[in-house]
Amino acid sequence: MDFKIVNVKDNKQLLEFVKFPFHLYNDNNLWVPPLVSDQLALFNKKNPFFEHSKAQLFYVTKGNKIVGRISAHTNKMHNNFHQDKKGFFGFFETINNIEVATLLLDNAIKWLKEQGCDVVSGPYNFTTNDECGLLVEGFETSPFVMMPHNFEYYQELMEKYGLTKAMDLYAWLLESDTMPPFLDAVGKRLNKSNQFTVRCLNKNNLKKDIETVFEIYQKAWEMNWGFVPMTETEFNHLVKTLLPIVNPNLVFIAESEGKPAGFSVALPDYNVLLKKLNGKKSILGIIKYLYFKNKVNSLRVITMGVVKEYQGKGIDSLFYYHTWKNGMKLGFNRGEFSWVLETNSMMNKIAKHLGAHIHKVYRIYEKEI
Repeated sequence: MDFKIVNVKDNKQLLEFVKFPFHLYNDNNLWVPPLVSDQLALFNKKNPFFEHSKAQLFYVTKGNKIVGRISAHTNKMHNNFHQDKKGFFGFFETINNIEVATLLLDNAIKWLKEQGCDVVSGPYNFTTNDECGLLVEGFETSPFVMMPHNFEYYQELMEKYGLTKAMDLYAWLLESDTMPPFLDAVGKRLNKSNQFTVRCLNKNNLKKDIETVFEIYQKAWEMNWGFVPMTETEFNHLVKTLLPIVNPNLVFIAESEGKPAGFSVALPDYNVLLKKLNGKKSILGIIKYLYFKNKVNSLRVITMGVVKEYQGKGIDSLFYYHTWKNGMKLGFNRGEFSWVLETNSMMNKIAKHLGAHIHKVYRIYEKEI
């Protein structure tokens, strides 16, 4: 029976697109099912991403069953910032079949060419500020919160198609019931130096703190590979999404002489809870959520940024120190730092000194089109 490509055009097809991974990973206990409502919201035109960019979704069927899916999308914020014509793909899921993978990628690329793109890059769901990268190492464990998971054969399918590595993203893991000695020593020394003040997010002054974080964000990452500036609307939308799961004691802002110098955000690994919900918000799901909420012992440092003029002065180490110190009080003894560019020698060096090890590697692919 032949494979058929379908352009997603209506809500029924969108729901089928979103639910396909639930069937694909049905027997895989490492995959973490996202909330269906959250996935649908990503593709809603109210998502501020669509204020400046657009996307087309595709899936492949065999008979009446979906066997693969993909998104093709532009990102004008990226293209304007980098002065290029790059297009992107994401939400890639497929059975182990090169014909299906080729059909998906061919149609995504065809659509991107029609938008004037000359390079395709991915996977991104939709940007570097969302889930991105293809897992190529570390298939033995489930991903941490807001990190992707996929089958091992995806790498072979991508590379058979002709996509080549653009960048690897490292996920470092540290497990310890005590503060790592190196971090303890460095953190105490930096605290005594009084070069910087580090404080937690102040929920009583939330609006001001969010404005401070946005100011730092705009300055801290602009020189990083793949950086995509967010609009203020996008940033506020992301903040609104994260606030319900943020613990203020794991969010830090650093200042130097009253000026914003950096910020760091760590989240409890709520993937443990998402597994129990199985994509649904329900009374039973809420009960499971409340029961398992206090059983989470892992956290993920999802973002850390330091303004250029303050880089190399130890603020990042100070963030790790306070995160670990507060994390231990809250019952956390495992932490993932992710993702870190393979080319970010300073952050990778710090993670190694802390005693962490790379337990997952994610890859971004590219191809001229």
